[in-house]
Amino acid sequence: MRISDDRYSRERLRMELALRFLGHEARTQTIRAWTGLSDDRIRKLYRSYLSQARRVLPRHRGKSPHQVSYFTRSQQLQHESTVLASMLTLLGVLPPRPPAELPGLARGELLCAAFEAYRALVPGAQISFEHAVFLTAALSRGDQLRLEGCPGCGSLMVTERFPARGRRCHLCAGATHTH
Repeated sequence: MRISDDRYSRERLRMELALRFLGHEARTQTIRAWTGLSDDRIRKLYRSYLSQARRVLPRHRGKSPHQVSYFTRSQQLQHESTVLASMLTLLGVLPPRPPAELPGLARGELLCAAFEAYRALVPGAQISFEHAVFLTAALSRGDQLRLEGCPGCGSLMVTERFPARGRRCHLCAGATHTH
């Protein structure tokens, strides 16, 4: 084995992860952060492999999502956020103790696997891959969002650090409205 073999395998892993992120419609800045590839390299990858695909994958522009209130906006989004956060936790995307360095090839692969599992579990899911990346970062920092138990039933839920309204899971909140 030559010394350069490791460099080439790492570069191949970066390219494969970038293609996977592109398949999930990630923005260039997100792909750059997680793979270390240049913007130009990412655009060339898209043009070479995905621009001629059967289903045209849109390239989103502008800022990535950054409002934590998105995840608690409705009972449905709160439920989906909890399912996604569970997948992120189970697959080891979220570090055990914040703060930790998130973006990287290994965690990027796990992030894709968690997002794909979430999409398989939640038909018609509303949370995009970019929102999943933001949720991962926010939960790993713990400064705006966190995972905690519902005071009503103890089930896992994603909550804002300083919520505007009471913290209850979507099931307990639904039971309160029906009684």
